[in-house]
Amino acid sequence: MQHKKIPMRQCLGCRTMYEKRALIRAVRSPEGEITLDFRGKAPGRGAYLCQNPECLKKARKARALERAFGCDIPAEVYDALEKRMEEAGHAD
Repeated sequence: MQHKKIPMRQCLGCRTMYEKRALIRAVRSPEGEITLDFRGKAPGRGAYLCQNPECLKKARKARALERAFGCDIPAEVYDALEKRMEEAGHAD
């Protein structure tokens, strides 16, 4: 019997490894736009955060997304990420 390998990714905030589908994916599109990708299918460079808003705060303070994407990230993007994360948290 063959087991399917579960892809693991590291949260940029807490640096803990999680199953890929348990994380929120931030994406820098080929055009340079940064968005959240809840389906994990958007084209572009991905970076992952767990569902905990504290991890987003840590990643913001450590400039982890800037390092992951190799570009400056405007405050509006972080604000939008926080808002989307809160909305996603209340959708359960």
